[in-house]
Amino acid sequence: MRFYSKLHKYYCGVDIHAKTIYVCIIDQEARIIKQKNIKSNPAAFMKAIDKYRDDIVVSAECMFTWYWLADLCAKESITFILGHALYMKAIHGGKAKNDRIDAYKIAYLLRGGNIPMAYVYPPEMRATRDLMRRRNHLVRKRAELLGHIQNTNHQYNLPPLPKNIRFKGNREGLIEHFRDECVQKSMEMNLFLIDHYNSILLKLEHYICKKAKVHDHEALLRLLSVPGIGQTLALVILYEIHDIRRFPRVQDFVSYSRLVKPSKESAGKIYGHSGKKIGNAHLKWAFSEAAVSMLRGIPDVKKYKEKLARKHGKAKALSILAHKIGRATYYILKRKEVFTIEKFLTKK
Repeated sequence: MRFYSKLHKYYCGVDIHAKTIYVCIIDQEARIIKQKNIKSNPAAFMKAIDKYRDDIVVSAECMFTWYWLADLCAKESITFILGHALYMKAIHGGKAKNDRIDAYKIAYLLRGGNIPMAYVYPPEMRATRDLMRRRNHLVRKRAELLGHIQNTNHQYNLPPLPKNIRFKGNREGLIEHFRDECVQKSMEMNLFLIDHYNSILLKLEHYICKKAKVHDHEALLRLLSVPGIGQTLALVILYEIHDIRRFPRVQDFVSYSRLVKPSKESAGKIYGHSGKKIGNAHLKWAFSEAAVSMLRGIPDVKKYKEKLARKHGKAKALSILAHKIGRATYYILKRKEVFTIEKFLTKK
C-alpha cells in the first residue's frame, strides 16, 4: 500500500456523495480553515477552494462518484489523491460518523502522510473499462436464464436436456420438452431474453474490440499470445491493468490481482490469512478462467497441473497455475515480449 506524503500549505478532505459533498480544508498545523456542505457540481467546489488553490491537495474516498472530481482537479492542475476505501479504517471504524467528521479525517490523514492511495484510472480508457464490466454483468444475467431452464427441468424431474442449450441450434423442441402450459410460457420468455442478450453482447464485444485496437493494440496482441486467454479475457485484463508500468514489481501486480494469500504474522508466528477481498476481482476472475482454459489446449500444462495437484491438492494447483499465468502476463507486457510455453513451464 502506498501513502501520499508530499507537503502542501492546505489539505482538502472531501466526503463525496451523489447530490452533495462535504468539504473540509485544514492547514499545516491541522487547524480547520473551512468546512462546508455544498452541491456536487464543479462550480460550487471551485468556489469553495478558490482562496487556497495555489498550494492545495484534494482527497476523496474511492466511491462510485469520484470520477468528476478527479477530472476537475486534473483540468484545473490541482493535485488529487484517491483514498483506498478498504484501508481507511480511521473513517469506517470511528465511534461517531457523519459527513463533517469524515471530511476532516480525510484531510487529517492527508496532512499526516497516512492517506492510502488508490489508482486514479485516467478518463481516456475509463469509460471503455466500465463498458467491459457492464458486458460481464450482462453475461451473468444470460447465464442466470440458462441456469433457470436447467433448474426447471430438474424441478419437474424431466429427462436431461440432450444438448447444450447455450447454442441456439440445440434449442429446437425445448419449449415442448415441458408439459405444463405456464412452464412453456416461462421457457419462451427465457429463450427470448437469451436471444436478445446474445444480440446485444455480440455488438458490444465488436465495439469494445475496436476500441482496444485504438487504445493499445500491441498489448492486446501480446495478451492473445497466452494460451487460455481469448478475446474476452484479453479485453478484461487489458482494461483492468491500463498501464503495466504502474506496478513496479511483479509481486505488486499479483497482489493487486488477488493471486496471493496474504498472511497475518506477529513475533514470527502466522495467525492466519486476511485481505482476500482487497484487489481487483475482475483480474482474479480472468486469470482463474485462463488457468482452466489453458489446461484444455496444452498437454504439458495439464501434466504440470497434475504434478501440482499431487503435492497441493486440485484447488490449490489451479490457484498456483493462475498465479503463474498472472506473473507471465506481467513480464510479457513489461518486457514487450510474446508468450512462450517453454519459458512458462521452466520458470519458477
